[in-house]
Amino acid sequence: MLLALDTATRYASIALYDGQSVVAELNWRSDRRHTVELAPQVDNLLRLAGIAPADLTALGVSIGPGSYTGTRIALSYAKGVVLARDLPLVGVSTLDALAYPHLPAHRPLCAVVAAGRGRYCWAVYAAAEMQPERITDFGLDKLPELLPQIQPPMIFVGELNEEDMARLEAAWGKEAIVLSPARAVRRAGALAELAWKRLQAGDVDDPVALSPIYLG
Repeated sequence: MLLALDTATRYASIALYDGQSVVAELNWRSDRRHTVELAPQVDNLLRLAGIAPADLTALGVSIGPGSYTGTRIALSYAKGVVLARDLPLVGVSTLDALAYPHLPAHRPLCAVVAAGRGRYCWAVYAAAEMQPERITDFGLDKLPELLPQIQPPMIFVGELNEEDMARLEAAWGKEAIVLSPARAVRRAGALAELAWKRLQAGDVDDPVALSPIYLG
């Protein structure tokens, strides 16, 4: 049983994955309460699923890009668990996990997460891929600086605020498809599935060396 953790932005998500299904998942807006909420919510998730901590066999964790503090919280928790119990750990990019449920797509997809001060962490993914294939480097920009670096048409998924959605519509019109909040929520179940695939291939990370992806 793999436990997946994501606290990379003000939205948090955790999930349990057994290789065949998402056994349980919790998503909530934590804002700046990740430190006090993560451990109790993991306990709650385990109770909901009827899973004992001893049943966990691996952990997957979001490593950013995202909030400097938020990303470190899940990673620190995951490292503590795997080092104490000698379990494998897989780090997954926040943006890869965000893009994954929407692939393959009929046009390229831009995944964005809020990074504070009006900026977004972002990356563009190939349209016709089952696995996330980034076709840009990770970026950190406000929307007016982001748009000249990419080409329409494009699907946008993630945490665009209302003001920037209006800017995007004014700039690109129907060439930009912005997924609704229910479709754009970042889910630890997707992170878990990506982590599980790497785990099955024997591609795991060194829990001591694994570090967050920071931009700027």
